[in-house]
Amino acid sequence: MIAYPFYKLIHFAGIFMVMVALGGVVIAHHKQSLPVPKWKKLMGITHGLGLFLTLLGGFGMLARLQIHWPWPGWIMAKLLIWVALGGSLALLRRKGGATWTWWVPTILGVFAVYFAVFQPF
Repeated sequence: MIAYPFYKLIHFAGIFMVMVALGGVVIAHHKQSLPVPKWKKLMGITHGLGLFLTLLGGFGMLARLQIHWPWPGWIMAKLLIWVALGGSLALLRRKGGATWTWWVPTILGVFAVYFAVFQPF
């Protein structure tokens, strides 16, 4: 059996990978001198692997905490944020030059932390 802290480590590592990949896409659009095709594949792999690790760690923690279906509302909210961050890579690649593209993933991340820490519903 894998311990709860290890699942938490996997979860956080995935979150960091997703945020780094999204930040990389935004920076690549703002600084056109970066060789975007070279980094595009690396950012996509980092984003996808980060999403997988986030989900793996999150569901592992749910299993350790013995939280079963029907899930509380805060878990559903975090899953919606996960889906939004998952789809945001394609959106950022198209609209990467806009200022809001820097803040939306950050705000979604803050909401995910809020739901995890305070579990409001």
